[in-house]
Amino acid sequence: MPLVTSTEMFKKAYEGKYAIGAFNVNNMEIIQGITEAAKEEGAPLILQVSAGARKYAKHTYLMKLVEAAVEDTGLPICLHLDHGGAGLDRDAAFNEIKSCVDGGFTSVMIDGSHYSLKENIELTKRCVDYAHGKGVVVEAELGKLSGIEDAVNVSEEDAQFTNPAEVEEFVGRTGVDSLAIAIGTSHGAFKFKPGQKPRLRFDILEAIQGLLPGFPIVLHGASSVVQEYVDMINENGGRIPDAIGIPEEMLRKAASMAVCKINIDSDLRLAMTASIRKYFTDHPDHFDPRVYLAPARTALKGLVKHKLVSVLGASGKA
Repeated sequence: MPLVTSTEMFKKAYEGKYAIGAFNVNNMEIIQGITEAAKEEGAPLILQVSAGARKYAKHTYLMKLVEAAVEDTGLPICLHLDHGGAGLDRDAAFNEIKSCVDGGFTSVMIDGSHYSLKENIELTKRCVDYAHGKGVVVEAELGKLSGIEDAVNVSEEDAQFTNPAEVEEFVGRTGVDSLAIAIGTSHGAFKFKPGQKPRLRFDILEAIQGLLPGFPIVLHGASSVVQEYVDMINENGGRIPDAIGIPEEMLRKAASMAVCKINIDSDLRLAMTASIRKYFTDHPDHFDPRVYLAPARTALKGLVKHKLVSVLGASGKA
């Protein structure tokens, strides 16, 4: 089975009131853990690659690893560029999109959220025209999420909720296939301050759903920051105090509405790091990467299975 676009996935997810897991990948063990979990759960998948991942692992290596996962699992897998163009000028942003479209990705995100609405529309439309000509789908973003992740670095003061009044014009003029919105999620593991109650603006999501019936919405920065892994990291030499994420029940509610794609990255990093730190505490004399990466891959796989079943509702939907 070749790589697929997210079009049919999103249609089924919207109608079935569940969401597709979009998991960030950087190396072989992460790809194996995610895809093995999805195979066992019979869930469709989006594997997404950031600019940082492409720089770290190189485009060709990631493509071959994902192709191997498709061959190994037989699952419908969409390969997506996450936050394409973030931090770049508009020509460089378009060129990054073009590189991934030409390089075999089946879905790309152009992040023009740091531009004015007019400039965001112009850049997104340029990317949509090129990608659609190659059979590739496009995600864009309205509003700005706070937090830090790879090339994305937005302060809390600069974050902006998506304005529902802009979504019809944006989608209509760009022809984009899905839309990432800002309703209170945030990049990274420190989404809320200690004592601050996590809150998502479901009123904004509901308003957008009413304006764009049937249109797939995306949530970025949606890791729940599993406390078990945070504690394990801190108990084994780490120092990440006050890490707070999005409660899983809020994500499940979003998935029952118009949200068809939920991005998860920080939780994967935390699961792997917690496992590796504990392994080194328990086995300080070991140095073979295979012996500490294997349990880390298992921990990540368990996390992904939980997300697919209990949070996204995507188990059995492949």
